[in-house]
Amino acid sequence: MSTVLSIAGLHAGYGAGDILKGVDASLGDGRIVTIIGPNGSGKSTLIKTLAGLLAARRGEIRLGGERLNECSPPARVQRGLAYVPQEYNVFRNLTVLENLKIAREFMGPGRAGGPLSAEMAALFPELPSRYKTLAGNLSGGQRQMLAFACALTVRPRVLMLDEPSAGLSPMLMAHIFQTVKNVNAMGVSVLIVEQNAVEALSISDTCVVLAGGRVRLTAPAAEVLGMKDLQSLYLGDSREAAA
Repeated sequence: MSTVLSIAGLHAGYGAGDILKGVDASLGDGRIVTIIGPNGSGKSTLIKTLAGLLAARRGEIRLGGERLNECSPPARVQRGLAYVPQEYNVFRNLTVLENLKIAREFMGPGRAGGPLSAEMAALFPELPSRYKTLAGNLSGGQRQMLAFACALTVRPRVLMLDEPSAGLSPMLMAHIFQTVKNVNAMGVSVLIVEQNAVEALSISDTCVVLAGGRVRLTAPAAEVLGMKDLQSLYLGDSREAAA
């Protein structure tokens, strides 16, 4: 199995201190990796650094063997790395169709934008009938589907999701994770940062446990799900997390 995304010795943070302290991880081509860990462990910092929203201080990020450290966020998208933030992931004052058109622009100036392809419309069946609807008038689940669709419009090799189920009902949460499985079945590798560990791991190939800015465990997701001390593993050392 080839590696599509690799992270080596990654350090990043805000201000004078590092939040990430030498993170090593990888994502196999066509795989789903979920990153779990306590609050303050560095999960969101990691995904923002991968997306280029936060500069890496040390270490290396590679997509398909190409170094990304010096690439801007739009350049990373053009190379195949798409990111769906937890919040503010659509333009609420624009229509569904306008959001999709803006997403297509990331593939290059003047790139034609328009309705979803037949494949994407089948994946997100609620969106075509709402092209003229303001994104702010969609339900939480529908907005998340729109954010997914915008990210996939650029035909990424890797889709990164930051807390995709946050604030959703159990039924919508199940729908989100099923959509992630469907996206992965299309050949897109997926990296998920998620608080709902059990649900995310149930669709994942690999689990990475992050605590205190360091990788504490990398193991098959099914193996982690079978651990009796999953809760303590997930919560980590509260004293360290608070530091």
